[in-house]
Amino acid sequence: MKTIVLAFGTRPEATKMAPVYQALLRQGGLTPLILSTGQQRQMLDSALAVFGLTPDRDLNVMTDRQTLADLTARIVPQAGRTLRDMNADMVLVHGDTSTSFCVALSAFYEGIPVGHVEAGLRSGNLREPFPEEANRRLTGVLSTLDFAPTEGSRENLRREGKADGGIFVTGQTAVDAVREVAGRVPLRADWQARVAAGQPLVTVTMHRRENQPMMRDMAHALARVAQAHADHHFIYPVHLSPAVQEAVRPALESVANFELTAPLDYSDMAPLMAASRLLATDSGGLQEEGAALGVPVAVLRNVTERPEGVEAGVLKLAGNDPLHLERVLNDLLSSESTLAAMRSARNPYGDGHAAQRIAQAIAWHFGLAGRPAHWT
Repeated sequence: MKTIVLAFGTRPEATKMAPVYQALLRQGGLTPLILSTGQQRQMLDSALAVFGLTPDRDLNVMTDRQTLADLTARIVPQAGRTLRDMNADMVLVHGDTSTSFCVALSAFYEGIPVGHVEAGLRSGNLREPFPEEANRRLTGVLSTLDFAPTEGSRENLRREGKADGGIFVTGQTAVDAVREVAGRVPLRADWQARVAAGQPLVTVTMHRRENQPMMRDMAHALARVAQAHADHHFIYPVHLSPAVQEAVRPALESVANFELTAPLDYSDMAPLMAASRLLATDSGGLQEEGAALGVPVAVLRNVTERPEGVEAGVLKLAGNDPLHLERVLNDLLSSESTLAAMRSARNPYGDGHAAQRIAQAIAWHFGLAGRPAHWT
């Protein structure tokens, strides 16, 4: 048996890695274990509970108003010691978080191969998103196996010199997760009542570091959009970051049709996204989740490392200039034909079987299974 340690520390990582854990359990010869850094303590724990998962080890590194340098200094040495104790044969990290890069670096120091789930995404700008673009590029330098969600992601890795033999196009595990949860968990009763009464829902998230300098003005723009579309109900689960809370609450908490909530459990978030007329977000994962659910997404960023969704027509870049994003959101909400076209666009992020492909590739790597025919 080979021990595969799945390392993550944030809610998006947990939701996207949960299907991988379950697929590894089903794959012969592999024993999955979970190493949590606790980078986002409360949100991480609630996400794991949705999938019935509990970490085997927890570094519990979160502190109030932590800096990226402090976080790195805590994770790297602790992760190295813990991976040794867990007898890891391979470490899986996800995407672009500080946890992913730091654990990958620790595994590299320990001589443990790294598998990178959601590999190859690139915005082309190290400052947008920050620090995520750097994290995913640095993780890619250290990885042995790269699980690219799309052909475009694979091409990014090839251009950077990664060998074809270690790259597998799997689809996006976010598709696996969001379809499973949205398909079995009902929408919260109060929101369901609004939908039944004919009041469309708009889900908003906004928290990125590069947006924080203008986030107060962006929040005021969102307030004006909500006031212009008083027949809609806007729901914004506000990130726990004090900087985000201080920027958005003064602008939005008095807007009658803007509901500010605490961060939502994934069991609430997935059905809420599925029931929404529009998602407005600066998140990365929600871009893919919206596409997987057939929900139009306005991206509150200037660039995206997920260009396939823009090309397919399910994503619309709205930027972070307050006046521009206000115009884009007003235009979208005022045009049912535009939203209908976005809803009918092809989902470019996979078919819901990404986790199974990742488990097969890892088994092949260790000589426990043949190389799947569709990768030869």
